[in-house]
Amino acid sequence: MNEFEINELKDTVKSLPLSPGVYLFRNKDNKVIYAGKAKSLRKRVSSYFTKKTFESNKIRILVKQIRKIDHIVVETESDALLLENNLIKEYKPRYNVLLKDDKSYPYICIKNEPFPRVFITRNPVKDGSTYYGPYTSVHMVRMILEFIRQLYPLRTCNYHLSQQNIESGKFKVCLEYHIGNCKGPCVGKQSAVDYDDNILQIHKILKGNIAGVQKFLKDRMESLSREQAYEEAQYTKEKLDLLARYQSKSTIVNPSISNLDVYSFVDNLKFAVANFLKVVDGAVIQSQTIEIKKVFSEKKEDLLALVITEIRSRDINSSNEIVVPFLPGTGIPGIRFKVPGRGDKKRLLDLSTRNAMYYLKEKESKTAQKIGAGSTERILKRAMKDLRLSKIPFHIECFDNSNIQGKNPVSACVVFKNARPSKREYRHYNIASVTGPDDYGSMKEVVYRRYKRLLAENASLPELIVVDGGKAQLGAAVDAVGNLGLTDKISIVAIAKRLEEIFFPGDPVPIYLDKTSETLRLIQHLRNEAHRFSLLFHRQKRSSEFTSSVLESVPGIGPVTIAKLYKHFKTYESIRNSGYDELASVAGKAPARKLIDFFKKTGKNG
Repeated sequence: MNEFEINELKDTVKSLPLSPGVYLFRNKDNKVIYAGKAKSLRKRVSSYFTKKTFESNKIRILVKQIRKIDHIVVETESDALLLENNLIKEYKPRYNVLLKDDKSYPYICIKNEPFPRVFITRNPVKDGSTYYGPYTSVHMVRMILEFIRQLYPLRTCNYHLSQQNIESGKFKVCLEYHIGNCKGPCVGKQSAVDYDDNILQIHKILKGNIAGVQKFLKDRMESLSREQAYEEAQYTKEKLDLLARYQSKSTIVNPSISNLDVYSFVDNLKFAVANFLKVVDGAVIQSQTIEIKKVFSEKKEDLLALVITEIRSRDINSSNEIVVPFLPGTGIPGIRFKVPGRGDKKRLLDLSTRNAMYYLKEKESKTAQKIGAGSTERILKRAMKDLRLSKIPFHIECFDNSNIQGKNPVSACVVFKNARPSKREYRHYNIASVTGPDDYGSMKEVVYRRYKRLLAENASLPELIVVDGGKAQLGAAVDAVGNLGLTDKISIVAIAKRLEEIFFPGDPVPIYLDKTSETLRLIQHLRNEAHRFSLLFHRQKRSSEFTSSVLESVPGIGPVTIAKLYKHFKTYESIRNSGYDELASVAGKAPARKLIDFFKKTGKNG
């Protein structure tokens, strides 16, 4: 994978939406090598390219083969899980853990038979039965079935309950009848009309028409509460909660839809985007997005017809039914076009449109990034010229010291990559070898420590070091870099605060950049960020020193107890605002009492 390909992948990752969906990694042959689900596409895919994740040998091997990243946006995390399952079965990616038993997701089946049974299955059969699902949780399915059976007693036997068999007395009631779970249709104790009426209500529940059932359960729960039957009321409440969470269908897998193709279309001034979804046996198994560059302001109807013709020329298994947002400009023999206004097919069209919109946003984002990249390169090239550098300073580091009257001397290093802060690489330093207000010694120590460590870790070195200060601080940095043998590898400049002049090693005369100069603004940004970061660390040290000294003034509280308190509570404010019991659990009863008394006496108990 070359640098251009890496940058292209990074740009793609930055442009991914934060929505749930499925991502597909493709190799150089455009073959899907991995399919994964995500609650947030951008966050999940970007995690593959972090240093921590890259420590895994398997992930490192996978990432090295990625040449393209596709994604499909969906409504919910559950839909992402279902779509991932579909795509793994369709593409059989090399790096996915394929399900050995080809496990499918569970459905609820209402069997096509006299006195229909209602049961869970993983294998829908086209025998006229009705299937609801799929569900991502077997526990959810079992809860729904239990709930239904409590409302409507149903048979569980697999007898063929024809009218002739019932009248002939072929069957006998079983235990389910005696314990009240079945009304005995097998012996004629429940009529087909009554049973079918229950089945009709179950269909309504599974389709989501549950308002009446919810009202019934709510009234029952309140009645049980008034009667102080709290356990049964709680059980009824759990059923209500289950109904509130229940969703009867999924856009991604819907057995009520057979085979069809879905096309969406999003128009822009210069180009258009069309998305294609392929639905086979009720499951979305393919998504593809096409960009159409306009030449003569073509009509959207003609462009949609062009896209459909192109996709169908590649796919020998195209459906005869096509869902579209509007009718194409040219008809296709043998094809039924459907422009849905509502229902399951409208939901699929909305899903396709959402993916087309995200493609459009991704393209606009990448365009903006390229414009930004061009601007960054221009700034850095200008900085190279203004600062007399031999190469473009893509990597710049800036140092700043902070102390007040020589106390708590600290230093900070901030890192800029491509003229932007790389905050994960910022570093704080406690000055160890210098006492008192010695800016020269402090700067020399921290610069030496910084680059000695980078050399030991074989990490990349900056092209430029910026020092906050004048000739003395610049000289200290030059000496430190020279002691490490890096004089010819890293350029160093200093920026003085008073007149914003720029000093160079070995040149007593500084330069003054124009106040509107992009180079000066870049260096000022570095200097200000280093100063802010250094002061932040210095304040934290002063605050820690002050609060520790306050606790040391409490009679009977020693350094070991103070260390325990800070380890548990983290801050002085948390210690001060804690109660006796919490303090006693950490420091002991006697110290806790002394602390409470001290805070009350000094008026520091919040």
